[in-house]
Amino acid sequence: MIGPLQYKRNQCDMMTTQTSPAATRLSLLTRARQRDEQAWRELVDLYGPLMKHWCLRCGLDEHSAADCVQEAFAAVSTSIETYRPNGAGHAFRNWLWTVTRNKVRDLVRKVAKQPRAIGGDAAQQHWNRLADEASIIEDEPSDADQLSQLLQRGLRQVQSEFETRSWQAFVRTAIDGQRTDIVAKELNLSPAAVRQCRSRILRRLKQQLGEIE
Repeated sequence: MIGPLQYKRNQCDMMTTQTSPAATRLSLLTRARQRDEQAWRELVDLYGPLMKHWCLRCGLDEHSAADCVQEAFAAVSTSIETYRPNGAGHAFRNWLWTVTRNKVRDLVRKVAKQPRAIGGDAAQQHWNRLADEASIIEDEPSDADQLSQLLQRGLRQVQSEFETRSWQAFVRTAIDGQRTDIVAKELNLSPAAVRQCRSRILRRLKQQLGEIE
């Protein structure tokens, strides 16, 4: 027999599984290692804008930044099978930053070997300055706004896996900061069910971001 408390704790389970068998699907990194095309589209959509931001912060122009991101994803494609989360927060994002930074350095070294233009157009002068400086940022140049946008993209990617009431419980407690007991009452859930919904969605988001398998 299922007691009242156990029943209430199972409410979030029922709300997620009834509408979305994908709620228990493999992590994004696991699917990417398996060469799942949808997983790669999600990965590019998730991290591509942030990686471009990094390139721009390193001094590249829009066109070169886009090329650099493409080269970085090509490198990720060949090495993602060997990547494993190390338990540290944001390990995958840090790994992506290292890959991207190395591609920026490759580009700077390539430009540095090219003959210097005397005079020339503005673009050539820009590359000359970049090659002269050859100083690439060591620490990940992500600001709060860029990280917020990353989380929003991740949440959009996993939202369809959860029933509306589960998602409302998560948003109102984890994002809006509302009290669990108030949200539970308004959504006709137990406080335990609200906490479980929040925990499950946070874990799913971490999976999508590559922080856990």
